[in-house]
Amino acid sequence: MAFEGLTTRLQSVFGKLKGRGKLTEDDVNEALREVRLALLEADVNFKVVRDFIAKVKEQAIGQEVMKSFTPGMVVIDIVNKQLTELMGGTQSKLAKAAKPPTVIMMAGLQGAGKTTTSGKLAKWLQKQNHRPLLVAADVYRPAAIRQLEVVGGQIGVPVFTLGDKADPVDIARQGVAHAREHNLDYVIIDTAGRLHIDDGMMEELERIRTAVEPDEVLLVVDAMTGQDAVNVAEHFNSRLSLTGVILTKLDGDTRGGAALSVKAVTGCPIKFAAMGEKLDALEPFHPERMASRILGMGDMLTLIEKAQAAIDAERAAELERKMRRAEFTFEDFLEQMEQLKKMGPLDQLFDMIPGMGSLKGFKVDEKQMARVEAIVKSMTKEEKRNPDILNASRRRRIAEGSGTTIQDVNRLIKQFEDMKKMMKQFSSMMGGSGKKKMMKKFGKRMRFPFG
Repeated sequence: MAFEGLTTRLQSVFGKLKGRGKLTEDDVNEALREVRLALLEADVNFKVVRDFIAKVKEQAIGQEVMKSFTPGMVVIDIVNKQLTELMGGTQSKLAKAAKPPTVIMMAGLQGAGKTTTSGKLAKWLQKQNHRPLLVAADVYRPAAIRQLEVVGGQIGVPVFTLGDKADPVDIARQGVAHAREHNLDYVIIDTAGRLHIDDGMMEELERIRTAVEPDEVLLVVDAMTGQDAVNVAEHFNSRLSLTGVILTKLDGDTRGGAALSVKAVTGCPIKFAAMGEKLDALEPFHPERMASRILGMGDMLTLIEKAQAAIDAERAAELERKMRRAEFTFEDFLEQMEQLKKMGPLDQLFDMIPGMGSLKGFKVDEKQMARVEAIVKSMTKEEKRNPDILNASRRRRIAEGSGTTIQDVNRLIKQFEDMKKMMKQFSSMMGGSGKKKMMKKFGKRMRFPFG
């Protein structure tokens, strides 16, 4: 989980503040000492930590905080705002050229995931109704061109290449001309990386930049390298004048130092974050939402956006009607599981729900989810629609077909029946507008499958 260690430490610090009705300057100083240690342990740049603590302290010992009825909450709000400011304040959107195509030049060290990220960005642009072109300008790494062609084929995006003997500058220049001729509105140039920064690589990148005059120069860096990612960003920025950064592997970065340092150190905004290996696992970076996640407050806006993109509104309304009438079947349940999986890894989804990320030891059991799905898929259409016919022999057949035990099957059926009874009781207890309002909330909760 991203920022796991930092989130745990900060929640411990602020948990002590919340329980106090009045704060002294010593209380604030003690809390900020712990916040400082938490940030340093998260591999945040020490100069960034020093400035951050100074800004928070300046506001936190003000009279309006000390006289507040909830001083602990006010301090948390100050930290939240400063974290947001530290990561850029507001979302930095992708540039759009006045006259298409918009040219995006991707840069980075080898191993940061630049080629895959180029594909992810093309996929994201597709979702925004754009027509991107991928340009294979990495002629040095074995199979780099082929990798980009495979990625392009998977997402249905054309790839421009002149082979591995051509000059990368010519490839970039001709790629942009190709996009213009074929009415493609975004060009993503996948340039060569190196195992380390060297003058030869930088000179080639500078030549490409001069030749195509990109609207965006985006640096792809591995978030898990912490301060090294920030150092790499500094070097690239000094030579290429970066317009933004894409952090990869942020879902695996339990510390978060790169995300919290890169904007303050380089002045370059983080524009996107890769939160998984799949080609649709790229999210625009929202500083305010990320600050909320770090403090364990969740990220409901992103969760809602994911739900809107993955869940069919008409089917959701039909499901709510079935729930009110206790007509929910295993077919409906299976459909909901499929829609939920489209939203991404479950542990990331639960991190977005306020309070869920703070549950110590809470883990989403993906294997249990797979077993539940296997059991339901082993049922016949009639059995899914009418679980009452599931006698002993049918349950034995389902267990064998799903590779589970009869006990697993019995447990799932009992949970399912208990849920339906609860729906029925809940529905009969409520009346009038109150019923409609409460059932709406209840329906939203019940869309998450049980284990």
